Amino acid sequence: MLYLERRRAERAEKRFVLMLVDVRAVLSGSEKHWASERIMRTVCEITRETDIVGWYIEDSLIGVIGTEVGEASPHEIKQAISQKFHHAFSERLGLERASRIFVSFHFFPEGREEKDREDKDLDDSANTALYPDLYRKDIPRTVALGVKRAMDIAGSTLALLLVSPLFALIAVAIKVTSKGPVLFRQERLGQNGKKFTVLKFRSMRTGCDSQIHKEYVTRFIAGQVSEKRTDGEKAIFKLQKDPRITPIGRLLRKTSLDELPQFWNVMVGQMSLVGPRPPVEYEFKAYDVWHRRRVLEIKPGITGLWQVQGRSQTQFDDMVRLDLRYARAWTIWLDVKILLQTPAAVVSGVGAR
Repeated sequence: MLYLERRRAERAEKRFVLMLVDVRAVLSGSEKHWASERIMRTVCEITRETDIVGWYIEDSLIGVIGTEVGEASPHEIKQAISQKFHHAFSERLGLERASRIFVSFHFFPEGREEKDREDKDLDDSANTALYPDLYRKDIPRTVALGVKRAMDIAGSTLALLLVSPLFALIAVAIKVTSKGPVLFRQERLGQNGKKFTVLKFRSMRTGCDSQIHKEYVTRFIAGQVSEKRTDGEKAIFKLQKDPRITPIGRLLRKTSLDELPQFWNVMVGQMSLVGPRPPVEYEFKAYDVWHRRRVLEIKPGITGLWQVQGRSQTQFDDMVRLDLRYARAWTIWLDVKILLQTPAAVVSGVGAR
């Protein structure tokens, strides 16, 4: 039901709230059946007809999906509903039992700016209560994900060994042509919104402002970028003639050699060989609600459907659809096919300008 309500909220752009009523302390005694029946009846009576009520975890947590909560702030909603729950439980169960029931609130879409205002140290990763379908995997998929991880470890280890001489050559070229470190480190969002540091060969001058890229990405995500070509070729939806890029950096980007250090991210488990590209945080904040699924449903990767089928010749919404299609249809064989198609996409250089 949470899965379906998230999809409805994405399409209608209307918020909902998941309330988890923790009744473990009340259902631990000999009157478990009596208390369970009274609690559930009380919850049903004080919720709206359009709300969805049921066990989130049997005999432990009652789940209530409050649909279409309107424009009220999370704080106002929490305060009003908490008072309503406390009053009803106190009347039906008595003050002592009611004091042992706790209610937590989880809003969708997750208001990152509101969370940051309330708690500066709050983890930016996705609220697992809202996405139980992504965490409770069936056994066949768990086994397949284990195989995928084994492929990642073997593939990234082999790649790091094979390209180590190339690493040295690129490092020398970067050092000779511009001042600064060889590697560029940037914080990205991985699966479920967890932050990690991605590694790349530095392709820009040091001390550059990211504002030019931030502005372009915001317009690109909003569908406000229109790259028209008069030579009959497809449009390139990528920041062109970026003044921050060094001459050697331009070559590294065109050949995708700047991405080679990310095999280390794969080896340590932060990324996969195949998956959606991990966004920087300011990209994520510009996403529509349905765009966010690309960082929730599967681990990010070095290559993917977007890289072999569209690359930078694809509008952002189409890129996200390719990422979501990959997440839904993912199999080991699909990963193998994408890996086999990647070298040709890299050599062609289409969309990598």
